[in-house]
Amino acid sequence: MNVRVVNSATASAERSDGPPQVMPASPPGLSAMTALVFAIACGLSVANVYFAHPLLDAMAHDFAIAPASVGIVVTVTQIGYALGLFFIVPLGDLFDRRKLIAGQAILSVMALIAVGIAPNAAMLLASLAIVGLFAVVVQVLVAYTADLAAPSQRGRAVGTVTSGVILGILLARFVAGVVADFAGWRWVYLASAALTLIMAVVLFLILPRREPERPRTSYPRLLGSVVLLFVQEPLLRVRAVLAMLIFATFNVLWAPLVLPLSAAPFSLSHTEIGLFGLAGVAGALGARWTGGLVDRGRGQLVTGLSLLLMTAAWLPIAFMGLSLWLLVAGIVMLDLAIQAVHVTNQSLIFARRPDARSRLVGGYMIFYSLGSALGSIASTMVYGAMGWSGVCMLGAGIGLLALLFWALTLRVGR
Repeated sequence: MNVRVVNSATASAERSDGPPQVMPASPPGLSAMTALVFAIACGLSVANVYFAHPLLDAMAHDFAIAPASVGIVVTVTQIGYALGLFFIVPLGDLFDRRKLIAGQAILSVMALIAVGIAPNAAMLLASLAIVGLFAVVVQVLVAYTADLAAPSQRGRAVGTVTSGVILGILLARFVAGVVADFAGWRWVYLASAALTLIMAVVLFLILPRREPERPRTSYPRLLGSVVLLFVQEPLLRVRAVLAMLIFATFNVLWAPLVLPLSAAPFSLSHTEIGLFGLAGVAGALGARWTGGLVDRGRGQLVTGLSLLLMTAAWLPIAFMGLSLWLLVAGIVMLDLAIQAVHVTNQSLIFARRPDARSRLVGGYMIFYSLGSALGSIASTMVYGAMGWSGVCMLGAGIGLLALLFWALTLRVGR
């Protein structure tokens, strides 16, 4: 990818409150094979964050964690993810991404092994936090995708790679359930460690060996520029809040779902519970057409309709006691809507500041991680106090709040 260094005339017009900018020239485009490899790598990396969802009951049993508190397993992983988004992802705008990506993957391998051999709850939670910390390699790859893609195809390219992310999230539940039923939950993480090591080698071999010139700045100044982006870009603020709300809703469903499905009258196995993750694959398949609509200027329309669908999804989910097919329908609706908003959010903010894509996605995804953590712990607490009906009311309430927020901020980004 060719770049041009901002000359002195241009530099005088730049913002003075961020690190020196290196503006990308017109990119040559992203090949289908590279996009596929990026999507697979993103899917595997993000799966490490979500393997725990169908395993919460087994972990709670092994480490004597109360069902109402077991959501902390997911929450600490998301906290680690949020820290990585702020402290690690912005480095993609400063350092050689080939080495950054491979290094994160190797450290993830070590953390996954630590989870698999954890002797007590404290070791488990600490190791999962580190897994979350280095799983942010996903966002470095997504920002890299936006850099490589031609402007007219950026939304579609981001959608394609993000499809791998959503597939990783959804398939993580199914794979974790199958492996746990046959070999125990620890082997889920040990097997993932082996696959992550392979992924690290592949990425190190295929990523460009020569990076474009990077701005010279200090690490503290780089981190400070992430905060400044929120001051400078109203669109980033709006889309970050939407990310927090949609992923809070996502985890309100998925964090406690194993608890009612594994208990009477359903009494499903981990494999059977994991199958419900496959119902959400429709969400991942929707990523490409969503990105195409954003490329044609329909981002606000996609956002509004998707938030409406996300809220409506809680009606069939609430009545899953009548038929599990209602749960399947609700999962398809919810995951499709969330994926559509997520792709729209990223496509819009990437177009706003091409010089700061790693920092943009890092700042944006901090809110994603915050929403995921809050949704996980809140939903398991609500389930312990009010049962499944309380969980559904919480999810629908967050959906209505997201719709209201979107309606009040329609003018931003137009």
